[in-house]
Amino acid sequence: MLEALKSDPAVFDGVAADYDERFTNTALACILRRRVWRRLGQSFSPGQHILELACGTGEDAVWLASKGVQITATDGSQEMIQLVQEKARQNGVTDLLVTQTLSLQAIASGESLLENERFDGVFSNFGGLNTIDEWPALARSLAKLIRPGGRVVLVPMGPFCPWEIVWHLAHAQPKEAFRRFSGSSRAKIGQRTIPVWYPSGRQLRWAFHPWFRQLSVESLGFWLPPGYLGQLLSRWPALWITLGGLDALTARLTSGAGDHYMIILERVEDKSH
Repeated sequence: MLEALKSDPAVFDGVAADYDERFTNTALACILRRRVWRRLGQSFSPGQHILELACGTGEDAVWLASKGVQITATDGSQEMIQLVQEKARQNGVTDLLVTQTLSLQAIASGESLLENERFDGVFSNFGGLNTIDEWPALARSLAKLIRPGGRVVLVPMGPFCPWEIVWHLAHAQPKEAFRRFSGSSRAKIGQRTIPVWYPSGRQLRWAFHPWFRQLSVESLGFWLPPGYLGQLLSRWPALWITLGGLDALTARLTSGAGDHYMIILERVEDKSH
């Protein structure tokens, strides 16, 4: 059943219209996105051509394009892609931001239309990578697309989220508390249910070897609640600002723990040539 569901990225068409309201523009997402943008700004430079995977509504693509970075934003949802195109027009970055309706599954399988393209880097934010489990295949495909020295910035959901465990145990929901430990679970997207996977930093490091080497791993949301509990931030805003600062300060120490984590890799020279 998992195999049958995981190849349908168009399930996100049904949630595209209110995705920004429900996630992108929330206080929690803004706190976390600022951290991601800092790393994206350090990893990519104006004039470079970067590939984005599972771009969603294009919030990150528009931000990078506004900094002079050329972006090819891809997503398996046509509705999401249309939102990206509209944001690009509204923000005056259509000359730097192009889109393709292209899923992670297609890229991992080598069926994408990007074979003749070469990029200076690639990124995927906020859990897009969790919708597949073919990480070595994805890495192999990306190795053909990324120039040596190019950075890879990935922000998946990890297998160990202390906030989630404590919250669900406190509400007598042990199955939900430990759902990530099995490596896979199910998520409700609109009226549909899809499988999701939770790779650890070590799993991704080995999946991307030998084409990429790991540069860093840091937690994102260790001291802050997961996205579906973001409404808690409105109750005690000063507390969450403090915890957000603590989250950034301890990110390297808490590594791949938390609701999400950031792993940065670099494309290495292909020694087979």
